[in-house]
Amino acid sequence: MSFKVAIVGRPNVGKSTLFNRLVGRKLALVDDTPGVTRDRREGDAQLGDLFFTVIDTAGLEEASGDSLEARMRRQTELAVAEADVCLFLIDARAGVTPLDSRFSQILRKSPTPVILAANKCEGGAGQSGRMEAYELGLGAPLPLSAEHGEGLSDLYDALAEFAKGLEESEAEQALDDALAEEAEVAEGFDPDAPYEPDLEAPLRIAFVGRPNVGKSTLVNQLLGEDRMLTGPEAGITRDSIGIEWEWRGRRVKLWDTAGMRRRARVTAKLEKLSVADTLRAVRFAEVAVVLLDATQAFERQDLHIADLVEQEGRGLIIAVNKWDRVEEPQEVLRMLKEELERLLPQIRGVPIVTFSALTGRGVDKLMPAIERVHTLWNARVPTARLNRWLTEAVSRHQPPAAKGRPVNLKYMSQVKSRPPTFAVFSSRADDVPTSYRRYLVNALRETFDLPGVPIRLFMRKGKNPYAGKKKRNN
Repeated sequence: MSFKVAIVGRPNVGKSTLFNRLVGRKLALVDDTPGVTRDRREGDAQLGDLFFTVIDTAGLEEASGDSLEARMRRQTELAVAEADVCLFLIDARAGVTPLDSRFSQILRKSPTPVILAANKCEGGAGQSGRMEAYELGLGAPLPLSAEHGEGLSDLYDALAEFAKGLEESEAEQALDDALAEEAEVAEGFDPDAPYEPDLEAPLRIAFVGRPNVGKSTLVNQLLGEDRMLTGPEAGITRDSIGIEWEWRGRRVKLWDTAGMRRRARVTAKLEKLSVADTLRAVRFAEVAVVLLDATQAFERQDLHIADLVEQEGRGLIIAVNKWDRVEEPQEVLRMLKEELERLLPQIRGVPIVTFSALTGRGVDKLMPAIERVHTLWNARVPTARLNRWLTEAVSRHQPPAAKGRPVNLKYMSQVKSRPPTFAVFSSRADDVPTSYRRYLVNALRETFDLPGVPIRLFMRKGKNPYAGKKKRNN
């Protein structure tokens, strides 16, 4: 199917070069002088088996009034509004600038989906700038070199996923409507009933992370035996191994998985199969433990893995191994927490557990933390309490008006757990911007104490599905 992609970014980050690369011809002027492109330019682009319209835009600049720069910016904003997806380009060699940060805030408020790309990454250059781009809050930045044609396979994957989403939008809407109907009939899920764990079913846990961070050593330490082959060599584990275990009388199933390297480094067929096996383990798990190496914590691949866990809707714990090698633990822990808040704002409050898998010191803190996250992943919020909260949240911060008319949020209900999923009903649901939905999710997380678990929030058109029905007192 055909769709539109708008390339945006500050001046001289390579937008026109990428435009020319995608359309296969030098339609747009390219020069080192900033501000060469002033008008929107459209072209028919192809990437693999994807066919789409690409829009080259003027560089985003801080400008107002009727100056030339202000008029150029308004043209860019119009291009973003009419596009199906926005490709936000930064210069990885220059790093994230204040102007990049400013315009990322604008794009986050736009209803148009955004793909973040770090240009000028040829030959491994600009990796530090690409790492900085995580703080823009737009997901994992794709490494590109528009001039040399590098990274186009990653761009293809991102656009193909988006195109697939467009094709399935009707099916997804039907699924969303089904969720709303589930709230209406209250069959199979009752948010007013307290969560009671099924002690007969095993608690499913996947240990994931980069190679050689100590996943197999940790599993052996938990089991109290050398069940998994370990050693100093990276990549010993190739299959996702499921192991039955019992902890404090509760059945547990642990998955030790292969280390996940960056996609660009995954070349051997066997390793590709191993990574695919790891992804299946994450999807089957209830809680995923992302293991870091304390001596080199928070590399970009760690962020990518944590973001993957959130997208799959699993409970998340950050586990930091080799803590015995850290000289200033309190300072390092403070820095880790700050980095988490900055780089993974979509899952605030993720618990961090520190230990040494080799010596066993601190490992006893891990399973209680996992059990707590699992309980939160199954959390239920009573309907009456949820709607009292909604009234307070709206009174503190009203939804922005759309076309001069107020947007009223009428009612809210939890429609499922695992992870906690909520539906908000409004006659103008389509007019609620992404930024306001993000405000509601953050407020939900804070008020109902839901750290370390994804929260899903859907806006629904229609009346209060419980109107006229007798509600329980909570």
